[in-house]
This record gives sequence, C-alpha cells and structure tokens, in this order.
Amino acid sequence: MKTLFIKLIHRIPFFNGLALSVLVLLFIYSADTQSQNLVDRIVIDAGHGGKDPGASGKYSHEKDIVLSVALKTGRLIENDLKDVNLIFTRKTDVFIPLNTRAKIANNSKADLFVSIHCNSNVSSKPRGSETYVMGMHKSEENLQVAMLENAAILLEDDYKTNYEGFDPSSAENHIIFNFFQNSYLSQNIDLATIVQSEFKNNTALRDRGVNQAGFWVLYKTTMPGILIEMGFLSNPSDEAYLRTEKGQNQMAHAIYNAIKAYKIKHDALELQKAGIQNNKIIKTQKEANTSISFRVQFLSLASDKKLTQKKYSQLTEIKTYFYKGLYRYTCGDTTNYLAAVNLQNRVRKLGFKDAFIVALYNGERISIKEAKKMLGI
Repeated sequence: MKTLFIKLIHRIPFFNGLALSVLVLLFIYSADTQSQNLVDRIVIDAGHGGKDPGASGKYSHEKDIVLSVALKTGRLIENDLKDVNLIFTRKTDVFIPLNTRAKIANNSKADLFVSIHCNSNVSSKPRGSETYVMGMHKSEENLQVAMLENAAILLEDDYKTNYEGFDPSSAENHIIFNFFQNSYLSQNIDLATIVQSEFKNNTALRDRGVNQAGFWVLYKTTMPGILIEMGFLSNPSDEAYLRTEKGQNQMAHAIYNAIKAYKIKHDALELQKAGIQNNKIIKTQKEANTSISFRVQFLSLASDKKLTQKKYSQLTEIKTYFYKGLYRYTCGDTTNYLAAVNLQNRVRKLGFKDAFIVALYNGERISIKEAKKMLGI
C-alpha cells in the first residue's frame, strides 16, 4: 500500500519536490495536536464572484445568490453573537482566488470557515442541499462537485504557479485529497450535520446529507470548515426557491442557527475542560463581588513604561500592577471569569501567546482558585 501511494503521488505534478516527511504528516496529523479555542472568529465565504459566475440556472448565477445569503447570514451573526468577530471573504461582486480565500481565513486566525455555494448538474433532476467536509471522494458524483468548484482556479492567469501545478480539471490530480487526513474531521462533520438538520427542518429544499470531497479552499484552511451547496440551480424548483427573498432568508437563518448551535456546543466543551460551569458563571454575572477583577496579563517589565508600539494598539484597558519586583501589564478588567477567558483567547490570537488570566482583590493579586472560591464559582 505504501509503495502504491508513493507511485501515485509521483504521478501528480504539483507534488514533485515535496519532502516525504510532509506527506507522512498528512497521515499522522490529528486534532489532538491542535489547541482548541472558543469560537469567536468566523469567516463567511461567498463562493465565486466577479468574472467567475459559478453555476448558472435559467434565471440566475451562483455568485449572486450565495453573496446575498452570505450577507444575510452575517447580519444575523452580528446582531446576535456579539462576541464574534465576523470576516467576509467578499461583500461585493468581485473575483477572489481560492488560495486568497484560504489566506484570508488563515491570516485572521479564524476558528471557523463556512463557504457558501450553489450546485449544478448536466441533468435538471438532481435537487436539494448538501454540506461537504474535506475528505475522500466516496462517489464519482462527489468528485464532480469538487472539480466544478475547484475549476475557479482556471480563471487565474498564473494558476499553475499559485497552486503548485494542480490541475482542477484532472481527476488524477484530485487523488491526493483521498490521502489527506483533515485535522478537524469530527468538528467538521458535527457542524455539517447541524447545517443539514436545519435545512431539512426549516427550508423547502430536499436534504441530501453530509458528504466528503476534495475542495482546494478547505484543503488550505487551517481551522474547522465546511462547504455548503445550498441547492441545484440546474433544477427549476431549487432555483426558483433560491431566487426568492423568502428562500434566501430561510437559508441564511438555517446556516446562522447551525453556526450558533455549533458554537454553543463547542464553547461549552472548552469551558468544561477549563473547569468552568455555565450555571455558576451566570450566577457570578448577577452577584459578582466587585472587589474582585479578572485581567489578562501579557507582559512584565522592570520599570513602568508607556506602551507605544503598534502591536499594543489592539489591546484595550491596559493597566499595570506591581507584583514580586516587576510591573505586570494587563488588558481588560472584568468581574466575569467567562469574559476573561474569551479575552485571553483573543489576546493570544493577536500574537501574545503566553497571555494568561490574573485575579486581583482590591488591587492585590490573588490566585485564580481563591478568586473563584470567593465568587462561588
């Protein structure tokens, strides 16, 4: 099997020159090696755009429908999930290369990537919604969907350079995705399953389930992510539904509901790992001892200085306290431990990898354990 794999990858041009150790990592890399965080940065990716219309129906183009649904989904997130930093890969009718979409997500250090698309088929019979996660093509149909979406690469003049020689029109080139072990497969499937449940229960589209296939944009993103195919523009009933304001609103609400449900579930597990109980946090919010505050410490210096460097400009409520011979620099100031955990997560993503939470009582540092005990957490 190992010999067959090596023979196969050497037949694929865009893998020439890659170290074998990198390929081995594709097999052994797992979610256990990833530090899990709260979901507070989400990228919404409206597929295609500009010179790339995507799939076309009798009366519509994919790029227009997915942009409308993406923006509607984003508004719902912004209005309700106040602690979420939302990033769009595009908000207008512009062409964004697939590798740029992945870079936007990676550079923003996102916790979740949701790519929204519409499907198409040479036949007008297939209909319904389906959600994809990065994985093996288990059917010829799934491969064709991936090849159709990856074909956007061909609209770039220098795609052979940008995509390491990958040819999206070649089924053989897609074989590498069959060997790629996604680090977040369980999270991806979890979110995709919730999305499809929402579509089934709250939209007029047929449920085609959760599938796996090799999409370049998912392959290159470094966080949990899914690709949604909302319906077939080649099917008259699907297209008619997706063109309406009602249909688009229902799709947006379904996607938003799924993201919210996933976030609640994911964050609860993360907080449980940290030993935080949600019911006690609520009690703390209502009955907090205001003499206790939680801050996020990111720096220690021998002297008290004003931090003028640009890297500190994104930190809010910077304060200092003197402790064991050093000036300790902190940001934020809250009586809510959950809020402090969220802030610590954001500060670390800004590049302060060693940032940690400290507790102060009447301005004097105490242990987190002691602060929790005083607050009844």
